[in-house]
Amino acid sequence: MDKIFGGPIVPTLFRLAILSFIVGLTLFFLGIDPVDLWRNFGKTIRDAWTIVVDTMDWASQYAILGAIVVLPIWIIYRLVLYVTRAKT
Repeated sequence: MDKIFGGPIVPTLFRLAILSFIVGLTLFFLGIDPVDLWRNFGKTIRDAWTIVVDTMDWASQYAILGAIVVLPIWIIYRLVLYVTRAKT
């Protein structure tokens, strides 16, 4: 049974119970009703996917904006290092 549970059964079940309580409390504070979560499971998955995609879209815009500034500075820095090492 240790292989199935990843360790002793009682402590594993206790950790799962604590984790379930923390997740349930978090969902409560986010205003997510467990009944609605279960009833609209497909919609919940689609909504979660939409949030992930929107977040990635938002983050990628700022990553590209930062790369426009950082990459040229990094290339210049590496070129200066190369030139100074070549002289010594």
